[in-house]
Amino acid sequence: MSASLSVTRLVRRMKNLLEIEIGEVWVEGEVSNLRRQASGHCYFTLKDEGAQVSCVLFRGHAARAKTQPENGMQVRVFGEVSVYEARGQMQLIVKQVEDAGLGDLQARFEALKRKLDAEGLFDPSIKKALPEFPVAVGLITSPTSAALQDMLNILSRRAPWVQPVLYPVQVQGAGAEHGIARALEQWGEPEKHGLPEVDVLIVGRGGGSLEDLWNFNEEVVARAIYACPVPVVSAVGHEIDFSIADFVADMRAPTPSAAAELVVPDAVDLRARVERLSQGLKRVVDARLKHDEMIVRSAKRALMPRDAERALREPIMELDRMRQELASAAGLEMQSMSGRVKELTLLHAAHHPEKVMQRRSERLDHAKVLFEMAGKSGVQQMEQRLRRLSSLVKTLGPDATFARGFSITMDAEGNVIRKVEDVEAGDVLQTRLAQGSVLSEVQRR
Repeated sequence: MSASLSVTRLVRRMKNLLEIEIGEVWVEGEVSNLRRQASGHCYFTLKDEGAQVSCVLFRGHAARAKTQPENGMQVRVFGEVSVYEARGQMQLIVKQVEDAGLGDLQARFEALKRKLDAEGLFDPSIKKALPEFPVAVGLITSPTSAALQDMLNILSRRAPWVQPVLYPVQVQGAGAEHGIARALEQWGEPEKHGLPEVDVLIVGRGGGSLEDLWNFNEEVVARAIYACPVPVVSAVGHEIDFSIADFVADMRAPTPSAAAELVVPDAVDLRARVERLSQGLKRVVDARLKHDEMIVRSAKRALMPRDAERALREPIMELDRMRQELASAAGLEMQSMSGRVKELTLLHAAHHPEKVMQRRSERLDHAKVLFEMAGKSGVQQMEQRLRRLSSLVKTLGPDATFARGFSITMDAEGNVIRKVEDVEAGDVLQTRLAQGSVLSEVQRR
């Protein structure tokens, strides 16, 4: 008779075998039965469609984990396979936890980034310069977002002459990337789609998780930015967030607010710059006039005794010429500025929300007429089809068959009799005719 093992020795040998043969592994599954202890330790079950395993995440590793497990979460865990001796139960001592979905998204991000980079979509030499003094700025974002309000506030404060134009889109959720790409494509041909022309576009949204920002990592958005003839500023998330759109855009802004500051100059800085130029021009003119005045005085002192009128004739003429040139230059500058103001006034009127809403209302009325016409046509087609089907049913239905002299015989339960073997002597049968039915009894078979 062979020697027996104690339970403790058996479990310990199982533990040693698992720790030596399997050791540390990565395992992926769904978290369930999560229990967080006051000590900071976490106990949970990792399962898939075929099996499950008990897991423990001790406090030290839990504090350092990038992802905290939650019930229903799909995770990848790294740990050591062991046995809890007190219960003889296999368990996984977890040391690292990662969101399995996040890992897949990051891999997709890197793959698309390498692909587009190889195609040249990130090449700095193709980036378009932003206009120095834009008149209209297009905003592609959610109409209800805080990011939109931040951009509008900054644009109105820094450059009140600039007209912001919103193209409302969804910036999160399934299919949102197609709306973003469509907005970029339509603003590439604004007249064709009834949109006002803009000098620069800002596309983006506020912060969020990688999943929240994922629509800006889709290839369709990247290619729409690349193909857009209008300069595009990408403003997605916070400063630490990077998206594929950031790499393709002509300029990346760390936040939507920063994007608004990048695309327009500050009115305060412009006024200060104009003031500095004005002061500098005034100093140059004053210095020139003082210099000429000093020459005139010198000439007067040297030549006055001989012929004052002849000596002063040319300086006086030169001074008159300079005054005329200055007056002419000032007049031309005023005409240029007046023309620019009129041009900006016309552009502002064309971009006024009332005009935009009027054009959109006209398009809506036209679409309504087309929709009503299509609806009437569809109803007529359906009525015609229904009449054809009704006629076909009457032609092919059982009533037409009965009318041609055919009948159908059924047993008491309503089952159709197809052959002699289906009945026995004494069975009551019902025969249905074109008009009415007949009951009969089987005498013999």
